[in-house]
Amino acid sequence: MQDISIRLAEERDAETLIRFNTAMARETEHRALASDVVSAGVRALLKHPEYGFYVVAEKNGEMVGSLMVTPEWSDWRDGFFWWIQSVYVRPEFRRRGIYRRLYAYVKARAAEEGNICGCRLYVERENTVAQRTYEALGMRETCYKMYEESLPPEVARRLTSVSKDIEGA
Repeated sequence: MQDISIRLAEERDAETLIRFNTAMARETEHRALASDVVSAGVRALLKHPEYGFYVVAEKNGEMVGSLMVTPEWSDWRDGFFWWIQSVYVRPEFRRRGIYRRLYAYVKARAAEEGNICGCRLYVERENTVAQRTYEALGMRETCYKMYEESLPPEVARRLTSVSKDIEGA
């Protein structure tokens, strides 16, 4: 697909990224995202490059796929892992190398940065098609299990407020 271009997302891409994130959550996790929350989350990342960045694939000026990258510092490796998240390719463009192109762009940017020690992602256990894609591109399953505890929104807001106060002190 020579007519696919890859670029960093811009604020003008927010609405499409919101739609892609909503569709991805519905498809992969059978979750309905709250539109105001996902909208705020997408827009916050686009305004704050320190949070991460989106990479988009376009065909004829129309977005056909995207992914998000967020950094995680590794003291063991003295570098950043880039977490690939929110991967979405429109159904009619799947199995055509769109993700391969997005991932190649991410790896090229990582090489330019110089302090990126690896790329990571998580995938639903049942999503074997995606797992085969990631493996075909050189990624391997790790020995880690993932755990999570969601904080209530009011707690998360307080923690954000406290961290901003600490930064300002």
